[in-house]
Amino acid sequence: MNVLLFGATGMVGQGVLRECLEAPDVALVQTVGRLATGQRHPKLREVVQADLFDSAAIAGELQGFDACFFCLGVSSAGMDEAGYTRLSYDLTLSVARTLASRNPGMTFVYVSGAGTDSTEHGRSMWARVKGRTENALQRLPFKAVYLFRPGIIQPLHGIRSKTSSYQLFYSLTKPLLTPLRRLLPNVILTTQLMGQAMLNAARHGAPKAVLETADIRTLATRTRV
Repeated sequence: MNVLLFGATGMVGQGVLRECLEAPDVALVQTVGRLATGQRHPKLREVVQADLFDSAAIAGELQGFDACFFCLGVSSAGMDEAGYTRLSYDLTLSVARTLASRNPGMTFVYVSGAGTDSTEHGRSMWARVKGRTENALQRLPFKAVYLFRPGIIQPLHGIRSKTSSYQLFYSLTKPLLTPLRRLLPNVILTTQLMGQAMLNAARHGAPKAVLETADIRTLATRTRV
Protein backbone atom coordinates (compact mmCIF):
# COMPACT_ATOMS: atom_id res chain seq x y z
CA MET A 1 0.00 0.00 0.00
CA ASN A 2 1.25 3.48 -0.93
CA VAL A 3 0.15 6.22 1.48
CA LEU A 4 0.07 9.99 1.07
CA LEU A 5 0.21 11.98 4.31
CA PHE A 6 -0.56 15.67 4.71
CA GLY A 7 0.31 17.33 8.01
CA ALA A 8 3.06 14.93 9.09
CA THR A 9 4.72 17.52 11.35
CA GLY A 10 1.59 18.08 13.45
CA MET A 11 0.78 16.07 16.55
CA VAL A 12 -1.69 13.68 14.90
CA GLY A 13 0.37 13.52 11.71
CA GLN A 14 3.49 12.52 13.62
CA GLY A 15 1.61 9.64 15.17
CA VAL A 16 0.14 8.54 11.84
CA LEU A 17 3.55 8.69 10.19
CA ARG A 18 5.04 6.49 12.89
CA GLU A 19 2.35 3.84 12.43
CA CYS A 20 2.69 3.93 8.64
CA LEU A 21 6.45 3.44 8.78
CA GLU A 22 6.03 0.49 11.15
CA ALA A 23 3.25 -1.19 9.13
CA PRO A 24 4.59 -4.14 7.10
CA ASP A 25 1.98 -3.70 4.36
CA VAL A 26 2.90 -0.05 3.69
CA ALA A 27 5.51 0.12 0.94
CA LEU A 28 5.73 3.92 0.64
CA VAL A 29 4.76 6.89 2.78
CA GLN A 30 4.98 10.21 1.01
CA THR A 31 4.54 13.29 3.16
CA VAL A 32 3.49 16.65 1.75
CA GLY A 33 3.88 19.83 3.75
CA ARG A 34 5.47 23.21 4.11
CA LEU A 35 8.25 21.73 6.25
CA ALA A 36 10.22 18.50 6.14
CA THR A 37 9.73 16.06 9.01
CA GLY A 38 13.44 15.69 9.61
CA GLN A 39 13.09 11.91 9.66
CA ARG A 40 14.94 9.35 7.57
CA HIS A 41 13.46 5.97 6.66
CA PRO A 42 13.67 3.66 3.61
CA LYS A 43 9.87 3.88 3.13
CA LEU A 44 9.68 7.65 3.56
CA ARG A 45 9.61 10.17 0.72
CA GLU A 46 9.02 13.85 1.41
CA VAL A 47 7.64 16.62 -0.77
CA VAL A 48 8.14 20.12 0.62
CA GLN A 49 5.76 22.63 -0.92
CA ALA A 50 5.68 26.18 0.42
CA ASP A 51 2.24 26.93 -1.05
CA LEU A 52 -0.08 23.99 -0.52
CA PHE A 53 -2.82 25.78 -2.44
CA ASP A 54 -0.69 25.30 -5.56
CA SER A 55 -1.14 21.54 -5.80
CA ALA A 56 -0.82 21.78 -9.59
CA ALA A 57 2.89 22.47 -9.11
CA ILE A 58 3.37 18.99 -7.60
CA ALA A 59 0.54 17.17 -9.37
CA GLY A 60 2.92 14.65 -10.88
CA GLU A 61 3.94 13.54 -7.41
CA LEU A 62 0.38 13.09 -6.18
CA GLN A 63 -0.67 10.00 -8.11
CA GLY A 64 -0.24 6.28 -7.64
CA PHE A 65 -1.48 6.22 -4.03
CA ASP A 66 -3.96 3.91 -2.35
CA ALA A 67 -4.77 6.19 0.59
CA CYS A 68 -4.46 9.77 1.74
CA PHE A 69 -4.42 10.65 5.43
CA PHE A 70 -5.20 14.36 5.68
CA CYS A 71 -4.06 15.58 9.10
CA LEU A 72 -3.59 19.27 8.31
CA GLY A 73 -5.46 21.59 10.60
CA VAL A 74 -5.34 24.93 12.37
CA SER A 75 -6.88 26.22 15.57
CA SER A 76 -9.83 28.58 15.06
CA ALA A 77 -8.73 30.69 18.05
CA GLY A 78 -8.48 34.35 17.03
CA MET A 79 -9.61 33.69 13.47
CA ASP A 80 -12.67 35.02 11.67
CA GLU A 81 -14.83 32.71 9.57
CA ALA A 82 -13.35 33.81 6.25
CA GLY A 83 -9.79 33.12 7.37
CA TYR A 84 -10.67 29.81 8.97
CA THR A 85 -12.65 28.76 5.90
CA ARG A 86 -9.70 29.46 3.64
CA LEU A 87 -7.34 27.27 5.66
CA SER A 88 -9.80 24.53 6.59
CA TYR A 89 -12.26 24.27 3.69
CA ASP A 90 -10.59 25.85 0.67
CA LEU A 91 -7.19 24.24 1.19
CA THR A 92 -8.59 20.80 1.95
CA LEU A 93 -10.88 20.79 -1.06
CA SER A 94 -8.19 22.14 -3.37
CA VAL A 95 -5.93 19.24 -2.47
CA ALA A 96 -8.72 16.65 -2.41
CA ARG A 97 -9.98 17.56 -5.88
CA THR A 98 -6.48 17.16 -7.30
CA LEU A 99 -6.09 13.78 -5.62
CA ALA A 100 -9.51 12.48 -6.69
CA SER A 101 -8.78 13.24 -10.33
CA ARG A 102 -5.49 11.33 -10.23
CA ASN A 103 -6.24 8.47 -7.83
CA PRO A 104 -9.71 7.05 -8.53
CA GLY A 105 -9.09 4.07 -6.25
CA MET A 106 -7.97 6.18 -3.30
CA THR A 107 -9.36 6.06 0.24
CA PHE A 108 -9.36 9.57 1.74
CA VAL A 109 -9.28 9.95 5.53
CA TYR A 110 -9.88 13.43 6.94
CA VAL A 111 -9.25 14.45 10.54
CA SER A 112 -12.12 16.68 11.61
CA GLY A 113 -13.10 16.96 15.28
CA ALA A 114 -15.66 16.05 17.91
CA GLY A 115 -18.61 18.40 17.68
CA THR A 116 -18.39 19.01 13.94
CA ASP A 117 -21.71 20.31 12.61
CA SER A 118 -22.94 18.38 9.56
CA THR A 119 -25.90 20.74 9.15
CA GLU A 120 -23.47 23.64 8.48
CA HIS A 121 -25.88 26.00 10.30
CA GLY A 122 -24.97 25.71 13.99
CA ARG A 123 -23.72 28.50 16.25
CA SER A 124 -20.10 27.31 16.41
CA MET A 125 -18.06 28.78 13.56
CA TRP A 126 -15.37 26.11 13.45
CA ALA A 127 -17.95 23.32 13.63
CA ARG A 128 -19.90 24.78 10.68
CA VAL A 129 -16.77 25.06 8.56
CA LYS A 130 -15.63 21.54 9.41
CA GLY A 131 -19.11 20.23 8.63
CA ARG A 132 -19.12 21.97 5.28
CA THR A 133 -15.70 20.47 4.55
CA GLU A 134 -16.83 16.98 5.48
CA ASN A 135 -19.94 17.24 3.31
CA ALA A 136 -17.97 18.46 0.31
CA LEU A 137 -15.39 15.69 0.64
CA GLN A 138 -18.10 13.05 0.57
CA ARG A 139 -19.23 14.32 -2.82
CA LEU A 140 -15.82 13.73 -4.45
CA PRO A 141 -15.23 10.58 -6.54
CA PHE A 142 -12.90 8.74 -4.19
CA LYS A 143 -13.17 5.02 -3.58
CA ALA A 144 -14.14 5.92 -0.01
CA VAL A 145 -14.07 8.93 2.33
CA TYR A 146 -13.84 8.56 6.10
CA LEU A 147 -14.25 11.47 8.49
CA PHE A 148 -12.53 11.11 11.85
CA ARG A 149 -13.96 13.16 14.73
CA PRO A 150 -11.64 12.63 17.69
CA GLY A 151 -11.93 14.53 20.94
CA ILE A 152 -8.98 14.35 23.34
CA ILE A 153 -5.88 12.72 21.83
CA GLN A 154 -2.98 11.72 24.06
CA PRO A 155 0.41 12.08 22.33
CA LEU A 156 2.70 9.07 22.76
CA HIS A 157 6.30 8.18 21.86
CA GLY A 158 7.66 11.66 22.54
CA ILE A 159 5.29 13.38 20.12
CA ARG A 160 4.53 17.02 20.89
CA SER A 161 1.87 19.46 19.66
CA LYS A 162 3.04 22.49 17.67
CA THR A 163 0.21 24.55 19.19
CA SER A 164 1.63 25.99 22.42
CA SER A 165 -1.68 26.04 24.30
CA TYR A 166 -2.38 22.42 23.41
CA GLN A 167 1.13 21.35 24.40
CA LEU A 168 0.74 23.14 27.73
CA PHE A 169 -2.47 21.17 28.31
CA TYR A 170 -0.75 17.88 27.49
CA SER A 171 2.23 18.70 29.69
CA LEU A 172 0.01 19.59 32.66
CA THR A 173 -2.28 16.58 32.28
CA LYS A 174 0.34 13.99 31.32
CA PRO A 175 0.24 12.18 34.70
CA LEU A 176 -3.55 11.91 34.48
CA LEU A 177 -4.20 11.09 30.83
CA THR A 178 -3.12 7.45 30.89
CA PRO A 179 -5.28 6.44 33.89
CA LEU A 180 -8.14 8.55 32.56
CA ARG A 181 -7.87 6.87 29.17
CA ARG A 182 -8.20 3.48 30.86
CA LEU A 183 -11.30 4.67 32.68
CA LEU A 184 -12.76 6.48 29.65
CA PRO A 185 -11.59 4.51 26.60
CA ASN A 186 -14.31 5.95 24.39
CA VAL A 187 -13.44 9.53 25.29
CA ILE A 188 -9.64 9.68 25.04
CA LEU A 189 -7.62 8.34 22.10
CA THR A 190 -3.87 8.27 21.45
CA THR A 191 -1.78 9.25 18.45
CA GLN A 192 -1.01 5.55 18.03
CA LEU A 193 -4.68 4.58 17.89
CA MET A 194 -5.35 7.33 15.36
CA GLY A 195 -2.67 5.97 13.05
CA GLN A 196 -3.80 2.37 13.42
CA ALA A 197 -7.42 3.31 12.74
CA MET A 198 -6.51 5.21 9.58
CA LEU A 199 -4.50 2.30 8.27
CA ASN A 200 -7.36 -0.10 8.96
CA ALA A 201 -9.80 2.21 7.17
CA ALA A 202 -7.53 2.05 4.12
CA ARG A 203 -7.06 -1.72 4.43
CA HIS A 204 -10.58 -2.90 5.16
CA GLY A 205 -12.91 0.09 5.07
CA ALA A 206 -15.11 1.16 7.98
CA PRO A 207 -18.77 0.51 8.80
CA LYS A 208 -19.71 4.17 8.32
CA ALA A 209 -18.28 7.38 6.90
CA VAL A 210 -18.30 9.51 10.07
CA LEU A 211 -16.33 8.03 12.96
CA GLU A 212 -16.54 9.44 16.47
CA THR A 213 -14.05 8.60 19.24
CA ALA A 214 -15.53 5.21 20.12
CA ASP A 215 -15.73 4.23 16.44
CA ILE A 216 -12.09 5.21 15.89
CA ARG A 217 -10.99 3.08 18.84
CA THR A 218 -12.95 0.09 17.58
CA LEU A 219 -11.49 0.47 14.10
CA ALA A 220 -7.96 0.74 15.50
CA THR A 221 -8.26 -2.56 17.35
CA ARG A 222 -8.93 -4.62 14.26
CA THR A 223 -6.25 -7.23 13.63
CA ARG A 224 -3.19 -5.60 12.11
CA VAL A 225 -1.40 -7.06 9.10
